[in-house]
Amino acid sequence: MDDKRDGTHSLTPAARWLGYAGVLPQIFCLVLVLIGHEYAYSALAGGFAYAAAIFSFLGGVWWGQALQSGRGGTGAYLIAVMPSLLAVALFLPWTFGWEWPGPALLYLGALILLSPLVDRALGYAGRDFLRLRVLLSLGLGLLTIALGLAAGRLV
Repeated sequence: MDDKRDGTHSLTPAARWLGYAGVLPQIFCLVLVLIGHEYAYSALAGGFAYAAAIFSFLGGVWWGQALQSGRGGTGAYLIAVMPSLLAVALFLPWTFGWEWPGPALLYLGALILLSPLVDRALGYAGRDFLRLRVLLSLGLGLLTIALGLAAGRLV
């Protein structure tokens, strides 16, 4: 694998490009909903599942950064478990037959959009990593919100 850094970036090109590729599943789901594809409702569920998985993954990143830094206190670990708990809570309306997935997608998109503020508050992320996090969270957060808004066309 090519792990070359160009001297101005601490992240490898592969880390950056694979990060950017992480918004492709949400783009695919949004397109299926917008064109009214027969799998549009499945795309809503898939878009929620993908965003929830990524949000939970961010909690794992924060947990790992707290461990590696040696500075992680109880607060950092509590913050790190919140994305998984919130993602499950946002899934509950579907299990009870309440209105879903539109509102849950809106909340999840907003949480993803705001998640770099947690990175900044924890203070473990390097500048390049934080810059990438902001861009990816903007992309996935806004796409997830768009998916939530488009859900009204189906449900």
